[in-house]
Amino acid sequence: MKQIIVLATRNKGKTREIRELLKGYPIDIKNLDDFGPIPEVIEDGETFDDNAYKKASFTAKILGYPAMADDSGLCVEALDGAPGVYSARYAGENATDADNVKKMLEELKDKDNRKASFKCVISIAIPTGPALTYEGECQGVITKEAVGDNGFGYDPLFFYPELNKTFAQLTIQEKGQVSHRGKALKEIADEMDKIIDWIDITMPKFQRAECKGNNS
Repeated sequence: MKQIIVLATRNKGKTREIRELLKGYPIDIKNLDDFGPIPEVIEDGETFDDNAYKKASFTAKILGYPAMADDSGLCVEALDGAPGVYSARYAGENATDADNVKKMLEELKDKDNRKASFKCVISIAIPTGPALTYEGECQGVITKEAVGDNGFGYDPLFFYPELNKTFAQLTIQEKGQVSHRGKALKEIADEMDKIIDWIDITMPKFQRAECKGNNS
């Protein structure tokens, strides 16, 4: 029987990437859309690690399954590492990908230094709290206009010199080989057997209790 792991996200693009990169393993990857409404997690951590663990741990406790969460973002050298942990809400709390891309281009319009890195931390947690952590990073350059139709987030702006394309011009398979999330997921894939064993050992075990009525 496959091990259920819940992705602590409703992001269809992210879910599709992770399912593709981890296919072939004895796991059944679900996301929050596979369950009823649950409370939102407030991502108020100061680091990617803080937010990834908070999302994974909270989701595992609420749903009772092992949960996986990533916190990732774009760190731009000319902006002193911004937007960083605020990448998803760079242009405001309810910002769309297009809003964030537009603001990024505006902030960098007079900057010559366009070096940037994507960073990712993935946490796999169980309901009682313990978690495993994996990290990945990818270096690139911010373009002066959006290029490509694939991916999500800042992918149309993130130019990867080694492939001479933006992330939004890459296939899921190509992106998975070089991206920050792809590198972290590769570490997870390489250790998946150990992770499944760890989940099996550390997940709470529930024993059936007999229902004893009063005998008269």
